[in-house]
Amino acid sequence: MSNSHPAPPVIAVVGPTGSGKSDLGVNLALALGGEVINADALQFYRGMDIGTAKISLEERKGVPHHLLDTLDVTQEASVADFQAECRAAIEDVHSRGKRAIVVGGSGLYVRAALDVLEFPGTDPGLRQELEDEYEAKGLAPLRARLELVDPVSAARLGDARRVIRALEVHGLTSRPFSSFMPQREYHQPAVQIGLSVDREELRERLGQRVHRMVEAGLAEEVQRLDAQGLRHGKTASRALGYAQFLRVLDGDMEVSAAAEETIVATRQFARRQLTWFRADPRISWLDWKDPDLVSKAVAVVGAQE
Repeated sequence: MSNSHPAPPVIAVVGPTGSGKSDLGVNLALALGGEVINADALQFYRGMDIGTAKISLEERKGVPHHLLDTLDVTQEASVADFQAECRAAIEDVHSRGKRAIVVGGSGLYVRAALDVLEFPGTDPGLRQELEDEYEAKGLAPLRARLELVDPVSAARLGDARRVIRALEVHGLTSRPFSSFMPQREYHQPAVQIGLSVDREELRERLGQRVHRMVEAGLAEEVQRLDAQGLRHGKTASRALGYAQFLRVLDGDMEVSAAAEETIVATRQFARRQLTWFRADPRISWLDWKDPDLVSKAVAVVGAQE
């Protein structure tokens, strides 16, 4: 777009998994002349279709979708890389006079797309040293060290991967990892629409969705991706459903148990997503089941322009 016509606000559709974000994104794009940019970290992966509930070509209704199927399962998703790619996609969409609609439930990725957010670099050698120490001595000494240099992160981070990343950042920058956390300040004008759900109904929907995934061939999808290196991908191998069905392939778990474990983990993930997004006062919340959802979302966009 020319300088005399500044780009319109970026539109973001957010909320928990299973709430209907993909459908609303498509319908908003049709209503506003837009294109969708994916901000779901696991939908970057080629072939991870059933287990991520990736929107099909038919369901896209001709709306262009960006940043889907950009990674092999052996590659590690990077929020810093996504930030650069997403902002380039937004600029491209706006340059053609279209509306950019970011859709996803990966909270940090949405923040990376929309907010002023700085990402520290990486050091593979330092990361390897920390991972070797973790393998040899466990998490406790790493956590103790993090408490000394970054007590905020130590209190907030639970798993080894994040503790190691926080120590890597401190080693690289001499700054606490927590100092890089985003402020609620948009990088460019934006409108966020959140889908407000009935939690009990969402619980039921997520359970049914996992069973449908199993019936649709999730085990076969995991087996096919395993041949492509799935279990060696640090991000993809830990994805909900994929981690469980790798254990089915190994004979360590029955399909029914894998499905139930996936359901529990998915419901827990949805709760975390709701907590994350509910903390952002800039989001305009709309009822996921409202028959006038699309027109109300269009009105929210119009009111904030």
